[in-house]
Amino acid sequence: MSKQIRAYALNKQGGKFERFDFEPGPLGADRVEVAVQYCGICHSDLSMAKNEWGMTAYPFVPGHEIVGKITAVGDSVTTLKPGQTVGVGWYAGSCLHCRQCMSGDHNLCLTAESTIIGRHGGFADRIRCQAAWALPLPAELDATKAGPLFCGGITVFNPLVQFDIRPTDRVGVIGIGGLGHLALMFARAWGCDVVAFTSSDSKRDEAMKFGAHRVINSRNDAELTAARGSFDLILNTTNASLNWPLYLECLAPRGRLHTVGAVAEPISLAAFPMIVGQKSLSGSPLGSPVTTAKMLEFCARHKIAPVTETFPMSKINEAFAHLEAGKARYRIVLTNDLPA
Repeated sequence: MSKQIRAYALNKQGGKFERFDFEPGPLGADRVEVAVQYCGICHSDLSMAKNEWGMTAYPFVPGHEIVGKITAVGDSVTTLKPGQTVGVGWYAGSCLHCRQCMSGDHNLCLTAESTIIGRHGGFADRIRCQAAWALPLPAELDATKAGPLFCGGITVFNPLVQFDIRPTDRVGVIGIGGLGHLALMFARAWGCDVVAFTSSDSKRDEAMKFGAHRVINSRNDAELTAARGSFDLILNTTNASLNWPLYLECLAPRGRLHTVGAVAEPISLAAFPMIVGQKSLSGSPLGSPVTTAKMLEFCARHKIAPVTETFPMSKINEAFAHLEAGKARYRIVLTNDLPA
């Protein structure tokens, strides 16, 4: 096997993906090397490719929804072995000794290492990460579809765990896309009463198939007003600016408006409606390794998988154009076809 990792990279902002090879150096003692079989494309990959967050270094290799087989383990790794099928998501490492890591909140580690920030990601034949962040894939899950669970899936599963959502709760999901369709599946399997908020009537039937008991048109203020005081949790999966005060009104007392969508503009809400109803506005990143493992077990138990489209990795430019045009239904997965 070549020591070099073969990948697809953007050499400049606004450019096209081209073949890019690089030398990864020695394998760290706490690291594993994974041969990439499948890698999802997330909207975060698109944002990073465009340097929308001001932290992209070129050449840039995206990819953080990875499923593959371990090919090598570092000297101190005892929990994983070559040949295991694992998944790797947004995080590739954390310090393992800070208060957050020692409390099981590795995803909140202040020095957590991202898979695609300051290092090369999974649009490649191999990737490396800290062993703690390589999660064994249950045999019941389809490896060809599982990649998006390691970013989109855990992003919407984590709030259900963090906020102790109960089967008796009423949950609303804003946006029926790559994140939202999984959120509907999770909340329905969790036992909740589930309502989908969507701006597209064309997605109404699909939202019901994914798990919504009802669908509200998010552009229809009358429908939103009729839902006032209903929800224990409203989960926003979009990056759009919305009528936030009206969504706050839709919360029941002690309800929570929670965003996992990276809304660019400030979310403006008056304090008084939150005070009198003891309501909350919050956000969260992906989950810890333990929470991710719980999600994988939950998916295996309830037969949950993202709806995916596949492209060969060599067609990465076409795949990105498909995503940027808003045509993805609902997650794109690249199949590694880099030559041996």
